[in-house]
Amino acid sequence: MALSATIYKAELSISDMDRAYYATHALTLARHPSETEQRLMTRLLAFALFADERLQFGRGLSDEGEPALWRKDYSEEIELWIDVGEPDEARIRKACGKAQQVVVLNYGGRSADLWWDKVGRALQRNRNLTVLSIDEADMLELGARCVRGMRLQCLIQDGELQLIDGQTALAIRPRARMGDYAVA
Repeated sequence: MALSATIYKAELSISDMDRAYYATHALTLARHPSETEQRLMTRLLAFALFADERLQFGRGLSDEGEPALWRKDYSEEIELWIDVGEPDEARIRKACGKAQQVVVLNYGGRSADLWWDKVGRALQRNRNLTVLSIDEADMLELGARCVRGMRLQCLIQDGELQLIDGQTALAIRPRARMGDYAVA
């Protein structure tokens, strides 16, 4: 019998001073049986960083042809393709051919560095690609905040994201490995 996805609910209030975006989103995230809590929270973090009324979660691990998140225009053209983790070079190149802008939100400490050492040079020719890295210690803390019902506030200012879950706040500053950390 196949394992089914675990459902997580998140109420995410976003105040993004950098983009002048202010909204509250009621999100439902399905966690694939092989997905870690850190990866799930990275998808939530990516949503916060690039929030838009048309941004939606893809099928992710359940469908290799879809990203973790994407935003399409009204004619179904892909404006923004967001992957998380360490996607292979061929997948990223394919995404760069399909979407106007591609973002990879990379995490994992040493393994993320090894991944970048392997694919970074080959990806330099993709002008519509941005690769952001999240510090390993921040990811461990972010993963520890993963519960099935979350109420989170997110403040983004000067490239830094403050994630507040009631009593505690976590400051995360994505580091650009490639491209600009200017969200569109």
